[in-house]
Amino acid sequence: MRAPPARPEAAIEIVILDPRLHDWGLPRYHSAQAAAIDLHACLDAPLRLQAQAPATLIPAGFAVHMSDARMTALIVPRSGQGHRKGLVLGNLVGVIDADYTGPIMVSAWNRSEAGSPPVVIEPGERVAQMVFVPILRPAFELVERFSASSERGEGGFGSTG
Repeated sequence: MRAPPARPEAAIEIVILDPRLHDWGLPRYHSAQAAAIDLHACLDAPLRLQAQAPATLIPAGFAVHMSDARMTALIVPRSGQGHRKGLVLGNLVGVIDADYTGPIMVSAWNRSEAGSPPVVIEPGERVAQMVFVPILRPAFELVERFSASSERGEGGFGSTG
């Protein structure tokens, strides 16, 4: 049985900054259950990322305005690119705040061992993905000690086994 198409949770305004996205693919979900939209490399020429060189910013060709503090967008790597080519994000995960309206940029890094062949990114290639997630904004309450204890307590890394 096929799942019904996902209903939009919220409206997000998108401004196309690079008209080539009309040919390469406007921001959209590629299946009814896709979690993220693909980000295309809006480059004028192929980009060679040398192994272990500093990260490079790649424009995605659009801007968004979420206008809702209960939402953020995360830029994450595409699974296959990192596994097969060594292409990951220079900042591991990019966080786009709801009030940011500038160009979406992808920090790309070739994590391969030094001396490995470069990763070549072609104009229009899908290099990362963007997922929209809810955000909790709790109120902070300053206390002298916590009102309750937990089973773990102050145990740090590896303290749960």
